[in-house]
Order: sequence, then C-alpha cells, then structure tokens
Amino acid sequence: MENWQKEWAQNKYFLMSRSQKFYNEVRQLTKGNNWTDDKKQRYEEIIEEAKTAPLDCGNMMNAYQHVWGYFKNIATEAEKEQFRQLQADFAIDHDELGPFLAEMTKKYNVNYLLESTLLQSYFK
Repeated sequence: MENWQKEWAQNKYFLMSRSQKFYNEVRQLTKGNNWTDDKKQRYEEIIEEAKTAPLDCGNMMNAYQHVWGYFKNIATEAEKEQFRQLQADFAIDHDELGPFLAEMTKKYNVNYLLESTLLQSYFK
C-alpha cells in the first residue's frame, strides 16, 4: 500500500464526519490510483479545510454509522442497544458515541479503525 493510500484510509471517516463534499472530493482524487503532486497538494488542502470546518450532527452521525458497520454483526445485544441509545441522544457538544465506538474498536481489535484519525482522540 502506498503512503497516500494509507493516509486516505486513516482520514476517510474523519473527512466524512466533517463534510460529504470533502470525502467525495478525495474519493475523486484517488480514483484510478494515479497519485500526482498536484493531487497530493489538493489532498493536504482538503485535510486542513476539514480541520476547521464546523461540526455538523448529520455528518458526524453518518461517519459514526459507517464505523458502526464494522461491529453490527459481532456486537452483543447490550452493545447494540447502547449504540441505539447513544445514537438517539447524540449531540455535537455531548458526544458519547465517539468514545463508545473507540472502545468497541479496541475491544474487537479492528486494525483499520485503530488507525482512523476520527477515533484517535478517544483512544487512551
């Protein structure tokens, strides 16, 4: 896997959590696996824009639901219920869903998500 592919994998859900527009633009950049210096520069600009983009409940929930997809078939009934409750109670200024998904990532040792920048701040 090339470095840019690894970075894209790490930042995929972070970008999705900030804006579907950012996510889609990077998907277009990576299409065809033809990475150039111009694409790299634009990718870095998108990451910086995403870092300062205002948080939005819909975008965050979309990313969290994608992350939950890694667990929905292996989670216990109690974990599924907890996810549903945290999802129903979700608010940007009171995010308990991110830490829960980080716990699930560690518990089930999902390597792809362990590298995700979306969850990094919740790993202790």
